Amino acid sequence: MNKRLASLDVLRGADLFFLVALGPIVNAIARAADWEWLNSSMWIFHHTEWVGFSPWDMIMPLFMFMSGITIPFALERYRREGNTTMALPRIARRVVVLWIFGMMCQGNLLALDPNRLYLYTNTLQAIAVGYAMAAVMYLFTRLRTQIIAAVVLMLAYWAAMEFIGVDGFGRGDYSPDGNLAEWIDRAVLGRWRDNATVVDGEVVFSESYRYTWILSSLTFAVTGLCGMFAGRIARSEWSDKRKLGWLFGAGAAMVAVSLVWGVWMPIIKIIWTSSMALLAAGLSFLLLGVAYYFVDCRGYTSQTEWLRVYGMNSIAAYMLTQIFNFRPIAASLLHGLEQYMGDWYGCLLTVCHVATIYLILWVMYRKKIFLKA
Repeated sequence: MNKRLASLDVLRGADLFFLVALGPIVNAIARAADWEWLNSSMWIFHHTEWVGFSPWDMIMPLFMFMSGITIPFALERYRREGNTTMALPRIARRVVVLWIFGMMCQGNLLALDPNRLYLYTNTLQAIAVGYAMAAVMYLFTRLRTQIIAAVVLMLAYWAAMEFIGVDGFGRGDYSPDGNLAEWIDRAVLGRWRDNATVVDGEVVFSESYRYTWILSSLTFAVTGLCGMFAGRIARSEWSDKRKLGWLFGAGAAMVAVSLVWGVWMPIIKIIWTSSMALLAAGLSFLLLGVAYYFVDCRGYTSQTEWLRVYGMNSIAAYMLTQIFNFRPIAASLLHGLEQYMGDWYGCLLTVCHVATIYLILWVMYRKKIFLKA
């Protein structure tokens, strides 16, 4: 069985729509309208400052989870034919492309400024790490080993954060200024960490930048592995009823365990704690179950095709929204309306920006042009 998983395209499209279209438009409306009821709901479209989890925090782990889903579909033939090593160049190529795209999105390459070159700073790079580790394990290990590895990685992250202390960091400290993951990123990346600067020969770290990447790579791999487990379920010869049972059952169990674990290990997306990785994986299982039921089981394909426009060109959608700004083009054509629209003029430019991205993706979709890593 190697039938394309239509629900994956739709779910990926929903994730990207939330990021590149709905979020920017709602934020623009909130700024222009300044309605109290809307302002109080805007937490949905913003990252949680530290402890906790919002719908906006779900975008990155869901994207990473879905990259894991593709693994059984893309790499099974290598295992079946006994040519597992032949898949390694394919995996390496994807990692390199995602890494370069990630640097472009952060402005590290396109700024043409050596002082803005940072090594490990972006969603796409985290996805590359999670995907690579899950893909290699899929090729060379059995399911039981993969499940054990996911558990061990979560426990290893937890144990490191709980029991290792260096220079005043760690030993159960989950604060922005005292967690071990922060110290490891400073020690390993140094000047190459995002927002780090060199002043009089000394590396100065930004007090506002708290994302971590090195130790968090352990739990990036867990997210990729969980996606791969979901992909194995979706690709199996099981009945739809059994697939849905496993997707919803596993998802609910993961969410429950993560919330209990969160009492001792806070759910913090910025440093990708094990409890957060488990919560996001559980929610991703549930979302895939919903999408699979409506799209692959019930056949709601025509109604969701507009989401597939985003989903089948997710990398292009992400790159377009991160690198290009189409607002100045709209402003050059519609600047005369600013005097009449006031604060709502910015909202109009945002809508034009979002519509332009969708138009580009729609043309690519119609012409079957798909940007793949």
